[in-house]
Amino acid sequence: MPRAARGEGAWADSQRWFWLALLLLSGWLLWLLAPVLTPFLAAAILAYIGDPVVDRLEERGHSRTRAVVLVFAAFSLLGLMLLLILLPMLQRQLVLLVDKVPAFFDWLQHWLLPRLSDSFGTQIDLDVEALRRIILENWKAAGGAVARVVGELSRSGVAVLAGLANLVLVPVVSFYLLRDWDHLVARIRELLPRRIESEVVRLATASDEVLAAFLRGQLLVMAVLGFIYSLGLWLVGLDLALLIGLLAGTVSFVPYLGFIVGIVAAGVAALMQFQDLLHLLLVLAVFGVGQVIEGLVLQPILLGDRIGLHPVAVIFAVLAGGQLFGFFGILLALPVAAVVAVLLRYAHERYLASQIYAGCEDDPPT
Repeated sequence: MPRAARGEGAWADSQRWFWLALLLLSGWLLWLLAPVLTPFLAAAILAYIGDPVVDRLEERGHSRTRAVVLVFAAFSLLGLMLLLILLPMLQRQLVLLVDKVPAFFDWLQHWLLPRLSDSFGTQIDLDVEALRRIILENWKAAGGAVARVVGELSRSGVAVLAGLANLVLVPVVSFYLLRDWDHLVARIRELLPRRIESEVVRLATASDEVLAAFLRGQLLVMAVLGFIYSLGLWLVGLDLALLIGLLAGTVSFVPYLGFIVGIVAAGVAALMQFQDLLHLLLVLAVFGVGQVIEGLVLQPILLGDRIGLHPVAVIFAVLAGGQLFGFFGILLALPVAAVVAVLLRYAHERYLASQIYAGCEDDPPT
């Protein structure tokens, strides 16, 4: 082999090892700094979501800073309104939930268990009083644990200051990221090696489409589902309609999890409140309608087929991210999984176009 060819091969090998070492170092730093990076990641997500709105305002003649201020003020006002409206309502519903626990046990002991025994022709032995005591004791223990945690946090000035710093840090960092977003993207593109710049830009564009569909589209799907479930349960007459509807909508980013959690929680709440099967069937109808609307309207319009993540892959990504990096990993799991899906499709295309897949013409016949 000529000396020049050997030199080029050694240079290519050194480049591969360099990028592999850089990737491993980056992963190790992410794992090490995960608790610190959580507010920065939340700020980056907010900036990414707001950047298209800022770009549209720029197209209408506003300066970048003015557009960012308008979008940031709109986001802040919306968040403040939601807190002022939803928090008191959720607090009232939690109080209702606690008040209905004794009535539920009375219904369980004097209505449901006798009817189940008559239907199946057998005696169902369930010590309701013992179950009631266990739940109430655990409830009090959980309340005491929460009170102790709150007390420790209130006595720990460092923890309080850290929490306040994160609350202030997220909007401040998101504001500056949103203002300089296009500039940061342009600088990163300038740093790319010219030989791979076009290919990296193509992959980044595909990843941006997936991330935009997932982050912006999925947030809209969660909000709409939360509204549909809350409205439907309110029409049924369920006292905990808002609490259960928002819970089901929030966890619906994992396929079928919102449906399962919502239907179980709403079913138990309906039995506790109404103590009949009619309202249980109405609850099933509400979540059935929600699933139909999600599958036929929300998913095609807001998400389309651009994500390309199998439900099993979504569940695995969330669990793996939470196991490795905690709450930071949960925030990062699905965006990373979406980008990995784009890279895997690219690797699949390259494999199909390679000699490994097609075979060499001078290969001996088998």
